[in-house]
Amino acid sequence: MVRPAAALLVAALLLAGPPTDWNTGWNTGWAAEFRAAEYRMSDYRAPTPDTVPGARTLNTAEVEELARSGGAVLIDVYPAPPRPAGLAPDAVWIPKARQTIPGAVWLPNVGYGALPDRIEAYFRDNLERLTEGRRDRPVVFFCEPDCWMSWNAALRAVEYGYSAVRYYPEGAAGWAAAGLALAPLQPVPVSVPDSPSGASSSGAP
Repeated sequence: MVRPAAALLVAALLLAGPPTDWNTGWNTGWAAEFRAAEYRMSDYRAPTPDTVPGARTLNTAEVEELARSGGAVLIDVYPAPPRPAGLAPDAVWIPKARQTIPGAVWLPNVGYGALPDRIEAYFRDNLERLTEGRRDRPVVFFCEPDCWMSWNAALRAVEYGYSAVRYYPEGAAGWAAAGLALAPLQPVPVSVPDSPSGASSSGAP
C-alpha cells in the first residue's frame, strides 16, 4: 500500500527550477518523478525500486569510501524492537544493540509511510543536528536489502529539502556480505510507539 508523498515537494521544486547538481542522479524527468513518488505504507520487507527520486543510489564500495573519509552522514533506519508487553512503565529497558555499519547513526522508525508528529520532529531535528544545518551535506540512508524503510526515509529527506540524499539499498547485510565488519549500535533515544498510527507492524523487517 502506498500514498502520494510529493505534492508540496513538487511545488517547491517547480518554484526553484531544475536541479543544478546532476551528480544526484536527477534528469529531465525530475518533476514527473516527484509527482509519481509515493511512500510505502505497509509490507515494508519487499523488493524496492533501484532508485529514489531526487537521490543517488550507492553501491557498497561507494559507501565504504564515504564511511572511511567521513564524507557523509550514514543513517540506519531499521525499526526499533517493541518494548516487551507487560513491562512496568517505570522499568528500564535497553533493547539489544543492532549490528550495523561502523560510524552510522541509528534513527529507528523514521521509515514508515506515515509518521506520528513526534517521530517526524525527531527525524527533522536529528537531520538538522547531524548535518549541522547544511542541506547540501551528503546523507546516506540504509536499512537491509528489500527494505522500504530506507527508501521512504530517503524520499522524505528529499522532501525536506536535502539536496545530497544517498540511498544504499544493500543495507547492513550487503555491507557484511562484502566482508566488511559491522559494529554494535544503540538507537538515538526517542519515545516511540511499537508502530506508527496507520502502519502495519507486521510489515516491518
